[in-house]
Amino acid sequence: MTHQPVMMQESLMWLSPRPEGWWADCTVGDGGHTEALLQATAPAGKVIGLDKDREALARAQERLDPYGERVLLVQADFRDLHHVLKDRGIPGLSGALMDVGVSSFQLDNAARGFSFQKPGPLDMRMDRRQGLTAADIINHADEKELSEIFYRYGEERRSRQLARQIVKRRPLAHTGELAEIIRRTVGRPGRMHPATRVFQALRIAVNDELTGLQEGVKAARQALMTGGRLVVISFHSLEDRIVKEAFRSRGWERLTKKVVRPQADELGKNPRARSARLRAARAVEGV
Repeated sequence: MTHQPVMMQESLMWLSPRPEGWWADCTVGDGGHTEALLQATAPAGKVIGLDKDREALARAQERLDPYGERVLLVQADFRDLHHVLKDRGIPGLSGALMDVGVSSFQLDNAARGFSFQKPGPLDMRMDRRQGLTAADIINHADEKELSEIFYRYGEERRSRQLARQIVKRRPLAHTGELAEIIRRTVGRPGRMHPATRVFQALRIAVNDELTGLQEGVKAARQALMTGGRLVVISFHSLEDRIVKEAFRSRGWERLTKKVVRPQADELGKNPRARSARLRAARAVEGV
């Protein structure tokens, strides 16, 4: 499946890009949002793009080559944004975008292990330089730890029963093995496949995503010049709650009083956008 950037028009509207200064796409992915930002800030604006996934950056680099020196791509976690800018002599940002969802390419690449619908290794690392994988968690965490991961990050109500069954049947190495245990324990597929929440929970745990998001918003505030804007697109309530609370803290002026959801026409073209939630804020004095 071709990756379709989520909430493109809304992102640009709330970022309010100008043809000057430095801008950041903190989660480059396939480069769709990055390219739109480059077009919106032409001719003099520059965009720095970050992503933990080296494969994503390689695809994006090929797509964005025509923009030459106006774009700079870096393999880095967005929680390190402030340091990335400092190391490259960039004084500050006029705006930044974070799309914190998993990309279609990651989901559709069986070798990455993100999807229960494709047979592959239990991996789920955004940054393949890190050591911890989903298999490590599944096979070495104790029953209580597994249950807490499934409940906290996936809101899975049968987390205890599921953790018990996994411990009985491990070691597990492949997504199909885990998905089958989940199906037998949690129930048959309905509107949402029973493995959806558990695979989400594992991905969050492997990549430390919630802590990363908290620290990423703080790093963005440090990187933004006064008046600069941050737009965050999240995909479930845990992420959205972090963003909502962060934007209520000192140093931010909320631009979106309520969460912004995708329009019906986008949902018709891209069903994966259905859970997207956008919030925007402006950096003000008082950090």
